[in-house]
Amino acid sequence: MPEMTYSQQQYEQYTLRIRELLKTAPPFLSEFVRGIENTTSVLTRFNYILDLNLFFTYLIEERAIGKATVAELELSDLDALSSTDIEIYLEYLSLYIKNDRSLRNNESAKARKLAAIRSLYKYFFRKQKLEHNPATIIDTPKLHKKPIIRLDIDEVERLLEVAQSGENLTERQRQYHRATRVRDVAMLTLLLGTGIRVSELVGLDVDDIDFNNDDFLVTRKGGNQEILAFGDDVRKALLEYMLLREAALPRPGHEGALFLSMQNKRIGVRAVEKIVGKYASIAAPLKRISPHKLRSTYGTMLYQETGDIYLVAEVLGHKDVNTTKRHYAAMSMDRKRMAAKAVKLHSNESAPGDCEDNDEIVAEPDSSPDSNET
Repeated sequence: MPEMTYSQQQYEQYTLRIRELLKTAPPFLSEFVRGIENTTSVLTRFNYILDLNLFFTYLIEERAIGKATVAELELSDLDALSSTDIEIYLEYLSLYIKNDRSLRNNESAKARKLAAIRSLYKYFFRKQKLEHNPATIIDTPKLHKKPIIRLDIDEVERLLEVAQSGENLTERQRQYHRATRVRDVAMLTLLLGTGIRVSELVGLDVDDIDFNNDDFLVTRKGGNQEILAFGDDVRKALLEYMLLREAALPRPGHEGALFLSMQNKRIGVRAVEKIVGKYASIAAPLKRISPHKLRSTYGTMLYQETGDIYLVAEVLGHKDVNTTKRHYAAMSMDRKRMAAKAVKLHSNESAPGDCEDNDEIVAEPDSSPDSNET
């Protein structure tokens, strides 16, 4: 039996988890999940189930709609809800208690949960199994813009230096560093040198790398595959790592994985996040750097070098260039300011407002009613 790719492993893993969750869910949820299978990823469907089960649990425990368990819910129960009921639920998400723990959802989390509810209502309303669609008239929670955090060029160099040397790591971290240094440098260099997502990095197989053409095959979010090129820095780091990778003995089922954990299994997303955070906390202690911030750093550097927002969107794998524009709008404005200053309409010797013979210009006092004397 041929070894499964990372995306195939992910599909199998989440499909089995979905089936387990549906065992205790309302029957109509299974119908919904089947109905959106061809238009959504398995991870999207999994997250929809989690979010909808939370909504269903709220209806049972907080709204007392007359059903004892989530599995007893029917579409008629959803049809009886109003838009106000859903808005009250969104307010509930701001703070609720679960297993004796206080849980909070920010605007982004609320928007995601509302999207799941909207999708459910839309599906059954279109199939004429619901008479009402109250979710469609509810405003999406306003998302507050967060500052885009990225590394400066000197911080990029510092990050790679720390990963290479192990400087300022704890003694325990140094023990691991001696075994993982080459791998960690290769992963960081690949993230910084190509802008791929962390999920795309952990999904890479050895056979995806082509050193003859200095490119590699990446499986994008959503399952589409694309060939990307890499530069000399990435090539050097990958070649050094490949010498160790070829001598490794991967666990069964992980033979094709490019990056291996200490247990010789395909490295996971969470492990890469911890590795990036470990080195970044030393290289840029005032910034919370994640793999996604390294992606933003690459996008920034590429845009600064080329000024081509469409190229940045293509390389980063953005389906809509407007997504890229939102991320790099501030940089675009900086370039416009540079352009404004680059063109001189007057020589330094003669500019508007310069006075011949050093005559002094005296400003007239402001005679408007709103003026204040100082």
